[in-house]
Amino acid sequence: MPDLLADLAAIVGAGHVLTLPQDTAPYTLDYRRRYQGQPLAVVLPGSTAEVAALLRLCQHQQVAVVPQGGNTSTCGAATPDNTGRQLVIAMQRINRLRAIDTANNSITVEAGMTLAVLQQLAVEAGRLFPLSLASEGSCQIGGNLSTNAGGLAVLRYGTMRELTLGLEVVLPDGRVLHQLSGLRKDTSGLDVKQLFIGAEGQLGLITAATLKLFPLPGAHATAWLGVDSSQAAINLLSALRQAFGDRLTTFEIMSQPCQQLLEKYHPGQLPFIQPWAVLAELSDSGDSHHLQQLLVDWLATQNLPDGVLAHSEADRQQLWQLREAMSETQKRDGPSIKHDIGLPSSAIPAFLEQCATALSRAFPTVRIIAFGHAGDGNLHYNISYTRPDNAHLFEDEDSVNAIVYDLVYRHQGTLAAEHGIGQLKGHWLQRYQDPTALQLMRGIKQLLDPLGLMNPGKWLSPP
Repeated sequence: MPDLLADLAAIVGAGHVLTLPQDTAPYTLDYRRRYQGQPLAVVLPGSTAEVAALLRLCQHQQVAVVPQGGNTSTCGAATPDNTGRQLVIAMQRINRLRAIDTANNSITVEAGMTLAVLQQLAVEAGRLFPLSLASEGSCQIGGNLSTNAGGLAVLRYGTMRELTLGLEVVLPDGRVLHQLSGLRKDTSGLDVKQLFIGAEGQLGLITAATLKLFPLPGAHATAWLGVDSSQAAINLLSALRQAFGDRLTTFEIMSQPCQQLLEKYHPGQLPFIQPWAVLAELSDSGDSHHLQQLLVDWLATQNLPDGVLAHSEADRQQLWQLREAMSETQKRDGPSIKHDIGLPSSAIPAFLEQCATALSRAFPTVRIIAFGHAGDGNLHYNISYTRPDNAHLFEDEDSVNAIVYDLVYRHQGTLAAEHGIGQLKGHWLQRYQDPTALQLMRGIKQLLDPLGLMNPGKWLSPP
């Protein structure tokens, strides 16, 4: 151990090798406080070359590595185990802007840069980087890539996979994959960078990325609308798409229990409470007033129960704050069994009805909090019980999950839309994923990481 720590210090500097419990503590507990680990040490490299040297050393010494970005994983993907034998490589020092090309609408940044900093760099260049998450002030680009993050604007711009042009990745043996091209079209063989997007650090360690930028929208039209059912919400989504095309940037839904929670903890801020609330936003170049008037005129033809339009940027931010407060508001209200599911948007109403019926039959005091990105089919479907039964909630977690996931897959959905798999959902992935797909994934893992040293214990590890 002393020799290994000395070797680590020789690569990154003694001040960037953390071993004392008070220093390593921020890196050992996951965001939801479900997983607590004990690392061999935490190292903070400052360059791709240092990451490569670290992985070569770890391969030689057969030391397992846990890559970590902003430590905002909700599935324990970036948490070490409790053996004291896994090395956490935290990426916050590798955070530089390498290049920005406004003519090509691309930007190259290092993996430890936070999403908020990247967004600001884009704005300063008169461009938009559209990924938007509640954790954007602390999550890092490497983590966003490793989980194929989605967020609020996937409907128009896509996930991180769609936003990525190139990657730089250090492989488990220390070799560096140099694919930071800003090309939109390249048919020269397999697109191997795609292997590392969504792999949660199990195939290599992403150190930099070339990402797409877009023109900065000058106009927004934002509305908070009430509808009387989830089917009416999906019908509204289809109608908005037909009327406005790709100017429809965001379409969020919240059930009535969500709205009631917001009213409880943020009284007087909701414009109204309806069976379902929709937050819809259009964006475009040009003038906001013109876009807002187009939306107002169109909404007047729809015969909706209720609705308000943001007439200023302050109004817009107030509506967005209500949506962004949802997760934290539910956390304040107590624990819940959380699901980050994806469905075809057209299947959402049937799923919601069938799942509510099945859960209520099995657990009579169930309370369902359903909200999320209906425009791309991603729902946050969270389960709790009415008090005092909620104290025993997690005793039923496996049974609840089986009901939810069985129905998700019956509707051709997925159990992980944007948060990844990590430690939390690995056994469920084995149950529902196509066996041939799993076999291919494990074959790629064996090819790139035959010693199984990259983020072991997660979903690509042997069952």
